[in-house]
Amino acid sequence: MAEEQAAQQQGNRNRGNRPPGQGGERAGGDRPGGGGDRGDRGDRGRGPGDRRPGGDRGGRPDGPPEIDLDKLIGDSLYLDNQAHVVVSRMRDLDSGTRSTLRRLYNAVRRATRTPEKERQHAFVMLRARLAYTIARHGLRSLDQIERLLLQVTRKNEARGYERFRDLFEAIVAYNE
Repeated sequence: MAEEQAAQQQGNRNRGNRPPGQGGERAGGDRPGGGGDRGDRGDRGRGPGDRRPGGDRGGRPDGPPEIDLDKLIGDSLYLDNQAHVVVSRMRDLDSGTRSTLRRLYNAVRRATRTPEKERQHAFVMLRARLAYTIARHGLRSLDQIERLLLQVTRKNEARGYERFRDLFEAIVAYNE
């Protein structure tokens, strides 16, 4: 009973000085576009085990597995295969990326040539540039490369930087 009175008082406060039936609370159906009574909005026809499409937001949907940095450093064929995978995803998902890819590759080459004590910072900034380019041009196929660049930067080894450059070079070559 007390809850009903509180709800009624709240409704009266929302109406202000208007008498009932003018503005304030609407009866179902007098909204522009039809509104009407929405009824039970419960399960909307889904069973207890059904999920909405794309409902799991816990990870990246339908993306390829991450590139293994240790394998990339140790196995040239793995590097070549990963370059092919990235290029095929680019052809499926993205368009008009050759010049953008070449600019990024030139930035990778410059970052690789920086002095050793400044190299990690150069690659951190390269990652920021790559993230911007991915977002700006919608290059979802390069997400995998961005994650690899994070691994390379964290490991901070000259060989990792060189192999990342080699992978990027192969991607540019196969994309031509």
